Amino acid sequence: MEHNLLTAVANFGLYFGLSIVFLVVFKFAYTFITPHDEWKLIKEEKSTSAAIGFGGAILGFSLALASAATNSVSVVDFATWGLIALVAQCVAFAIIRFGFMPKIVQRIEDNEISAGVMLGVINVSIGVLNAACMSY
Repeated sequence: MEHNLLTAVANFGLYFGLSIVFLVVFKFAYTFITPHDEWKLIKEEKSTSAAIGFGGAILGFSLALASAATNSVSVVDFATWGLIALVAQCVAFAIIRFGFMPKIVQRIEDNEISAGVMLGVINVSIGVLNAACMSY
């Protein structure tokens, strides 16, 4: 019994630690593909629009990452699905930017709340769909 608890705690630490690493990597990857500087907009300019859009991206990615952790059969499997989730979330921004809302970058920079809400909702939606598709 004690061995199972130690193994479970060790697995929790491993998966949780890897999840935090993935979140940090996602922050850099997502801000790399967006032409606007979310951190500057949020921290220095106090942009609500940027905070909503970026917050939705983080939440969407976290939902997919949680599904990857739940459905994975090993740490390697989890890391693979985590990477797929990261790529899917970044591709979603590209689709939004170049397909549905070509002026999204300017609108976020102009702190248009409606643009931030739509970007955030789309990012969360992509994360939910991504999470749902991560099953065997």
